[in-house]
Amino acid sequence: MNRETLRIHSCNFSHWPRTRNTFVSRPIKYRGRAFIPNAFLIVIHHVSDPGRLKRHLNRPVFRKRHTYRTAYIFKLMSYTKLTSALVRANRDNINRIRLSSGRLRSTAASAQPKEKSKELLGEEFALVKPVQVDLISETKNVANAQPCKVEIDFENTKEAYRSKDNIELLRSLLVFKLCTFDILVDKNKELMALSKKVFGQRLFEKLMRMTFYGQFVAGEDHESIKPLIRKNQAFGVGAVLDYSVEEDLTPEEAEKKEMDSCVSEAEKESPAPAFHQFLVQELEHNNDREKKYKAHRQFSDRRGGVISARTYFYADESKCDNQMETFINCIRASGGSSVDGFSAIKMTALGRPQFLLQFSEVLVKWRRFFNVLAAQQGKSGLTALEQTLDLEPLKESLTKLGVGAKNDIDNLLTGDKLGSSGTIDLLDWNSLIDDRTEISNLLMVPNLQTGKLEPLLKKFTVEEEKQMKRMLQRVDVLAKHAMENGVRLMVDAEQTYFQPAISRLTVEMQRIFNKEKPTIFNTYQCYLKEAYDNVIVDVELARREGWHFGAKLVRGAYMYQERDRAREIGYEDPINPDYEATNQMYHRCLELVLEEIEQNRKANVMVASHNEDTVKFTLHKMNQMGLSPTENKVYFGQLLGMCDQISFPLGQAGFPVYKYVPYGPVNEVIPYLSRRAQENRGMMKGSQRERTLLWKELMRRVLGGQILYKPVY
Repeated sequence: MNRETLRIHSCNFSHWPRTRNTFVSRPIKYRGRAFIPNAFLIVIHHVSDPGRLKRHLNRPVFRKRHTYRTAYIFKLMSYTKLTSALVRANRDNINRIRLSSGRLRSTAASAQPKEKSKELLGEEFALVKPVQVDLISETKNVANAQPCKVEIDFENTKEAYRSKDNIELLRSLLVFKLCTFDILVDKNKELMALSKKVFGQRLFEKLMRMTFYGQFVAGEDHESIKPLIRKNQAFGVGAVLDYSVEEDLTPEEAEKKEMDSCVSEAEKESPAPAFHQFLVQELEHNNDREKKYKAHRQFSDRRGGVISARTYFYADESKCDNQMETFINCIRASGGSSVDGFSAIKMTALGRPQFLLQFSEVLVKWRRFFNVLAAQQGKSGLTALEQTLDLEPLKESLTKLGVGAKNDIDNLLTGDKLGSSGTIDLLDWNSLIDDRTEISNLLMVPNLQTGKLEPLLKKFTVEEEKQMKRMLQRVDVLAKHAMENGVRLMVDAEQTYFQPAISRLTVEMQRIFNKEKPTIFNTYQCYLKEAYDNVIVDVELARREGWHFGAKLVRGAYMYQERDRAREIGYEDPINPDYEATNQMYHRCLELVLEEIEQNRKANVMVASHNEDTVKFTLHKMNQMGLSPTENKVYFGQLLGMCDQISFPLGQAGFPVYKYVPYGPVNEVIPYLSRRAQENRGMMKGSQRERTLLWKELMRRVLGGQILYKPVY
């Protein structure tokens, strides 16, 4: 070979799925210069002699962000020059080239059977069997491109933990082992307080950074968390920033705050208010439903039985404004640290929860009224969207029930689209509850005795009216900041007595801000019996109105509290009967959204799960439906410091995966760390898989002479 021989080597190019003609990749830096390919990227070694090539390949020069050690660029040629060079080159020396819109792949994800590698100038470079180069025309129809199936090996500890040094592996093993001891977990707050007294503040903070804080928290502020975010991004894992400072209230303080904020002035004046009976005798347990949406002192501390979700307690409007500013700072930091980042908010942090309680009761009563009317037309027992009311019989029923005069009912059921088909379904029915000038008018229910829509409570104070408006205004401000910063906003789910209102307000935000792209994501708790109905109704609404549906699917964080509350107060348990039923509900909801993505590409879903079987189910369905990870329609999410054997193989395989990244001062995140310890106790007792994999990787490194292993990125 002469000195101008062109050698093209593959850095696991066999793992790149052929999904698009265009090639979009991260910038690859060499000697400070960023190469951002337009048509496609190819790694080229333009060598003058083998010795020089070997010296270059053995130099660890690629240590900056978005750089791969096995990717070395000595010359980047244009498409025209490359074509002519390939014609002159010896085909036996050309490795297989795949074009894709994905990132550089690691050996954790293989779309092809693995071939036996050969050595080339060092152990780190694997050659793929030489074949004829297949250049793909830029004018080829993208619709005909078939994405190849991607399989991920979650047993490959080398790939799963390549972002961790040995000290981090040892820390994970120590923390997870400590979480299996009941006495340490049950008394964790007392032990941390004792440690602070014994060791002093400075030594205590250092000890926490070496253990629990270092495992589950990224840093104290926006600046200190940047190195971790950059490192995770280099290995394909994004961040959902979460300022995890929590109030450390006593149960008595929490109880007082909750009762003060969930009971209106009207209820305080009248201890037993006459809530309106608007349903007929078929609703035998209507009074039970009302019990659910009232504050009960024995459950006023909403932290009870909850280990995986933060709880906010209302103090005053100024505190809500401060919490809104905290969310805004997280949104800005997410926008500045990554492209297409996420940020999460909770509605109970943004206003008085009284409004959420009462609006939830109104929404539930309207829906149950719809079910009663459907039963009168012989349509009970159908799914949420299968139930439709014939317009004329509906008008007659409402007139007979005395809801209003015939002309008023005709006006109520007439609109641009409402009733145009001669029927009304649940979506049409929900649209009757609209935004009116006075926010308290949202809290209207049908009173069958008077035949009129009447307020749930007889009166609202001027201040309560203002508080309701301010909550909606804060939500609007956060959505606008998310749009401006290119960040997607996830609205977290909360207790079932708040959730109908939270979901409805989130859907209203989606109708406004999701017209062009998915900015607002609603959260669906799949441990609820009604989860599938909630998802399918919102998917259908998005489809009809043409906006982007965004969902985060979780199993749920309030199961024990919800069951205890339902049993003691006396209403139906909203939770699925067992874990297997919840798994089935999760997979059913997920499959529904994936099918919607397959059909119109305007739906998006975050699979927020630590369950490896659920992740594998998602990958299997994506392969079946031909959904490519590079389309950024399906995301995965896990907590920082947990389930790295799932997150990092997914990220290195090109899937959009995110870690919830908590941050905050050591002393102020102790409640968060306490919950993480309790959550890990259940996970680690049920399965030792993560500890087994960590130990396996540590032994592999020690036996392989990598005692001082440091991740390169």
